[in-house]
Amino acid sequence: MQAPKGKYAWTATVGEKGQIVIPKQAREVFDIHPGDTLLLLGDEERGIAIPNKGSFEEFFAVAFSEKEGETK
Repeated sequence: MQAPKGKYAWTATVGEKGQIVIPKQAREVFDIHPGDTLLLLGDEERGIAIPNKGSFEEFFAVAFSEKEGETK
């Protein structure tokens, strides 16, 4: 199956220490380098998100909204 342009899917294995390796292609696409700090957002019902650099404000609004689909 061909993914739509700009959409990606990768897998990562969680190691014994809870660490994951971000696949090389994902690091290249999202300009992630050693020493970068990533923000992980979690919702017990919707899962974990790693927002794009510079998109934090939008993701905070979505992640912390009270109602499904509510944004500020």
